[in-house]
Amino acid sequence: MGLDSDTLLAAFGLMLVFEGLFPFASPEGWRNKMAQILSLEAGQIRFFGLVCVMAGLGIIWFLG
Repeated sequence: MGLDSDTLLAAFGLMLVFEGLFPFASPEGWRNKMAQILSLEAGQIRFFGLVCVMAGLGIIWFLG
């Protein structure tokens, strides 16, 4: 699997599509979820970020 600029831009574009789906489909639900996230402790948010990074790396490893 080659990681050229076209692949990187396609991955970034796909990420933007997925990130925009929930606020587009349910802006009020998105706002409520963001308020819940803001009430979390820094460690909880950091753990969620770590889980996302590990899941992303696992997907990349699986595809590679």
